[in-house]
Amino acid sequence: MPVAYAENSVADEHQSITAEIDSLDKPLYTPFVERYVLDELKQLRVDMAAQKNMLIQQILDREHNSVDRAVSYATDTVTYFFYLIAAATSILVLVGWTSIRDIKERVHSLADEEISRLVKEYEQRLNIIEQQLNQKTRHIEENREEIELTQEIQSLWLRAAQDSSPVNKIAIYDQILKLRDDDCEALTYKADAVLELGEPQWAVSLCHHALDIDAENSHAFYQLACAYTVMNQFEDAVRYLHDALSRRDSYREEIATDPALELLRDYGPFKQLVSVNDNLD
Repeated sequence: MPVAYAENSVADEHQSITAEIDSLDKPLYTPFVERYVLDELKQLRVDMAAQKNMLIQQILDREHNSVDRAVSYATDTVTYFFYLIAAATSILVLVGWTSIRDIKERVHSLADEEISRLVKEYEQRLNIIEQQLNQKTRHIEENREEIELTQEIQSLWLRAAQDSSPVNKIAIYDQILKLRDDDCEALTYKADAVLELGEPQWAVSLCHHALDIDAENSHAFYQLACAYTVMNQFEDAVRYLHDALSRRDSYREEIATDPALELLRDYGPFKQLVSVNDNLD
């Protein structure tokens, strides 16, 4: 059964990497290296958040400048309007003070209406800007939480890759599933560890749960084939193995050497499946 963390690596690269790992004298990862990477990621997140805040502040400054220019424009317009009215009223002085008083009241009314309209328009704009800022703030917070969750899950995957005990791996995969309960990869790798403990029924349950989340998960089909092989249900094992091969060609070489499928070596349909794969190669 495959134990590599990256499922998209081809079989040759997988064997080469496995050989290199086996030849190491000390663990590939250390807590110091892991802590360094996590600190760097955290600092990157902080820098990105600061940059976003700076951009938002620049947008606000530009909006405020636009508002100031618009208000200044409105004020100048009203002032020029008053100048025109003053010139007109000077001419109308000869007509009488009553006419001048009416004109003055009308001018004040028009000025108040215009100012009220401008104030209402810019209040609406400021409300829209405030809503956009709140939305962006929520997005930043959601991204921050997602980054922290991804860092924690990545740390757990590194621990699982370094641990050789199936019991410890199952405990780590359970921690990953508590953080992200729809992680198909954690479910299928947990099924792999469960099979090492001789619990095929448990592995079958985990694989079906993974297929409920992702019906095209090739690793879940492969683990089902291994589990049914252990339970001597060879017909179901070959059927699920065929489903796995139809979704991922890299299993073709693994099925011939995987010790979990050893009981299928003399089973006719399995031999036919292997021979068909050889012909395809």
